[in-house]
Amino acid sequence: MIEKKKIVKIIKILLKETERLKKPVVEKLYSDKKDPYKILITTLISLRTKDSITEEVSRKLLQKASNPYTMAKLPLDQIEKIVKKAGFYKNKAMVVKNVSKKIIEDYNGRVPDKPEELLKIKGIGHKTANLVLSTAYGKNFICVDTHVHRISNRLGLVKTKNPYETEIELMKVLPEKYWKIINRLFVTWGQNICKPINPKCSICSVEAYCEKNIQIFKG
Repeated sequence: MIEKKKIVKIIKILLKETERLKKPVVEKLYSDKKDPYKILITTLISLRTKDSITEEVSRKLLQKASNPYTMAKLPLDQIEKIVKKAGFYKNKAMVVKNVSKKIIEDYNGRVPDKPEELLKIKGIGHKTANLVLSTAYGKNFICVDTHVHRISNRLGLVKTKNPYETEIELMKVLPEKYWKIINRLFVTWGQNICKPINPKCSICSVEAYCEKNIQIFKG
């Protein structure tokens, strides 16, 4: 098992280094207000979409409907028109509308703060649920997206084949107090430094701790 000293050292370095870098869209837009509904909708829009597009689209949509009650009343074609640039727009619009209705019907308009309840809502997956729980509610959950999965394996913190395995293994080696921040740190690092192809190893502040398992993730 990886030494906890190594992963803690990496986390502490990234806590300092990521302050100067561009933040992930969810963190950037709503870190001050921690609005669970806005974080949920932004996350749903962000799936397989660049941050710049997610930011533009989610701002427009949430300006039009900032709560589930208003969103549920918006015509589906109007939601589709707003989210079209985000890709897979018909599916995303349907999910946004249906999720909003479900939150009203089953949770009195409040985004659930328990994983089992979030996962009952069709359209909310494991990654989205964990991001809402950690970012909006400050709970200790690890949200593993492509950046967290890639960087954890590159550094040699884990040796896993998919994000779910990565989450399980990280829970074993990462102190719980860091669970809710690892997504923000690794996404920021992954978007700016440890990119999928041609990572900037020469300017990486944690290069000394990296096992450089880069070949696993090329292509």
